[in-house]
Amino acid sequence: MNAEEYANLDRVEGAHWYYAGKRQFVRDWLRRVRPPQPGDVLLDCGAGTGRFALEMAAACRVLVLDDHAEALQLLRTRFQPEQILSLAGDTVPLPDGSLEYVTALDVLEHVPDDAAVVRGFHRLLKPGGIAVVTVPAGQALWSDWDVALHHFRRYDRAQLRALFPASAWELAYVNYTNVLAYPAVWAVRKWRGLRRRLGLGSAAARTEDRLPPRWLNSLLRAVFVGLASWRVPFPCGVSLVLVARRK
Repeated sequence: MNAEEYANLDRVEGAHWYYAGKRQFVRDWLRRVRPPQPGDVLLDCGAGTGRFALEMAAACRVLVLDDHAEALQLLRTRFQPEQILSLAGDTVPLPDGSLEYVTALDVLEHVPDDAAVVRGFHRLLKPGGIAVVTVPAGQALWSDWDVALHHFRRYDRAQLRALFPASAWELAYVNYTNVLAYPAVWAVRKWRGLRRRLGLGSAAARTEDRLPPRWLNSLLRAVFVGLASWRVPFPCGVSLVLVARRK
């Protein structure tokens, strides 16, 4: 992401229903599958502004990893130097089997070789360690938002599952999220794309950059978080979440 996108994210993610809701249901899934203990270590990959790691710091030890200068600048204001990691080439500079948790919230879509990244998660985790990832879903939703955030792809459920083969991982949960918003998001993005092609609008009008009214923001967050715990296999959604245990 460019500097403007980081500034937008830092401005809205504290309260925005999508970002705050995503952090909430990831915390809920971590507590459900393996409650964090004070001595456990969690690495948040692609930590961005560091907000999720800050929220987890009360439950366990946290490390943050990013390779973007804008993110690292923010992370240095919020974490101790020993908590901040940068890639050594393509490798995370930590020993094999050194972590209880790895999280990657909307990260895999940013890397060319997502399978290699997941293999790195497996190397870093102890047996029984937990990986939680979220990714954007539905290639039909591809828009200027994906372009601005430098996405390589959006996923379907089968594509995400394939990154975590049964020989190496036990899948605790994988499902679409943000299900009820799908029709509205599809319509807004298609309309915005049409306006842009006609020269009637620009990326500056993106709804993703703005907080809804407080009542709507609270309602959207409650629905988003609530459905993210259901085990009903939803047919589509704006995002996907996967929770996997390392074998």
